[in-house]
Amino acid sequence: QVNLVETGGGLVQPGGSLRLSCTASTRIFSLSNGAWYRQTPGKEREMVATINRIYRTNYADSVRGRFTISRADPKNTLYLQMNSLRPEDTAVYYCRASGLIDGKQFDYWGQGTQVTVSS
Repeated sequence: QVNLVETGGGLVQPGGSLRLSCTASTRIFSLSNGAWYRQTPGKEREMVATINRIYRTNYADSVRGRFTISRADPKNTLYLQMNSLRPEDTAVYYCRASGLIDGKQFDYWGQGTQVTVSS
């Protein structure tokens, strides 16, 4: 079992920035697809950004150009840099590590961190 712990959420004004971190209990992100998702009450969880083993990234249209996903393999950590934040970015943000190792599929999620964008 791999534990993922997100930190960095909080309250920020529109136009501000936050950096979320997701630290894994073991080496996992360099072996898998890392991703950030978000969810608001009454809505389905949506993909925000992904990064694969060879650092190829993908973003939701709503955040492209404002958010950047990255990772630091020696720290077993995934990041989400969020700039030019908008009230509609308010959500609980979750990190995810998923993939295949030695023929076994895995899919780990963090517990979530609240991001609130409000004046």
